[in-house]
Amino acid sequence: MRRTYMDANATTPMLPEVFEAMRPYFLEQFGNASSIHQQGQAARAAVDHARESVARLLGCRSSEIVFTSGGTESDNLALFGTLSAGDHLVTSTIEHHAVLHAAEALEKRGVAVTYLPCTASGIIEPSTLEAALRPETKLVSIMLANNETGTIQPIAELARITKAHAKSTLFHTDAVQGAGKLPIDLAPSGALHDVDLLSIAGHKMYAPQGTGVLFVRRSVRLSPLFHGGTHERQRRAGTENLPGIVALGRAAELARGWLLDDGPAELTALRDRLEQGILRAVPESGVNGQGTDRTANTSNLYFDHVEAEALVIALDLKGLSVSGGSACQSGATEPSHVLTAMGLSPARARASVRFSLSRLSTAEDVDFALSLVPEAVARLRTLSPTWAASRILTTV
Repeated sequence: MRRTYMDANATTPMLPEVFEAMRPYFLEQFGNASSIHQQGQAARAAVDHARESVARLLGCRSSEIVFTSGGTESDNLALFGTLSAGDHLVTSTIEHHAVLHAAEALEKRGVAVTYLPCTASGIIEPSTLEAALRPETKLVSIMLANNETGTIQPIAELARITKAHAKSTLFHTDAVQGAGKLPIDLAPSGALHDVDLLSIAGHKMYAPQGTGVLFVRRSVRLSPLFHGGTHERQRRAGTENLPGIVALGRAAELARGWLLDDGPAELTALRDRLEQGILRAVPESGVNGQGTDRTANTSNLYFDHVEAEALVIALDLKGLSVSGGSACQSGATEPSHVLTAMGLSPARARASVRFSLSRLSTAEDVDFALSLVPEAVARLRTLSPTWAASRILTTV
């Protein structure tokens, strides 16, 4: 059976070039980067090269790159590393749970938290942030691109407002779904020069799972989550994941080349072809977040009178892998917190499916999806009492 993967926002396949870059560091070049002998120094050189590669992708200094185990750790390090009792955190209702659950834990430690609402399109309006800032606001954390809808936030403007409020107020963005898909320039003269902290995850950009980065601007004082050695300039103790770091560095190089080579435009065309084909073929369907800037690969579609979980399973049995929302919430009984925050009814939120393409997706993959989705939706609707009721009403 043919299998087509359209769940890249959950994780991406590792690119062959990335695997080949990391392979020697499992066997032949296995040194500890903290050792002073030749094997250790070779490992240190590999880590330094990867750090420089990630820094070039983000437009920052290599000394501002902290390697972590992934996006969740990076988000937690950004929040727990800068906030303490009496501080005020501003975040949004549509953040990934790596931020939301961290915020809830911080509230129990005496940190005040304000959760900003979004518009029906999933945007955090700058005026909403401006109204929420307080004298004691220490950190603002707003994601760059949403993992469920792909909606891109006006991060440069939100960070500018934060710094206009107080230079000492820090701005963090969870860029897990943006890095490698969108241009990011954290340089002092770059578009995101007001961003102090930024999180990325390797497995969202064709590197292995269990790898990540937190960008920490050199002026920021960060308290570590882990205590032990002096690794990562005393910001993240623990022996470096040498193969994973090498892989992430290579993935950053490939992502930078893809961005410069007009890759996003080509992927957007594929995504739009998928969306338009589905909307033409399936009545009572639509795009969540339509009309806003979205990442090139992401389409979140609702199919009224269908349970997303049933549709995901039906498509999987036919060879198409998609998602009902965030992979971290798979199996959750509650509707998506992102979609309900955008104003969708619980029924429509439960009827929403995420299609997320990868850089390896092809026109043939899109055609395959278009051959399956309309039929699967139609079949499931025949089993839906709400669909039957709606047909009666339209014929009366």
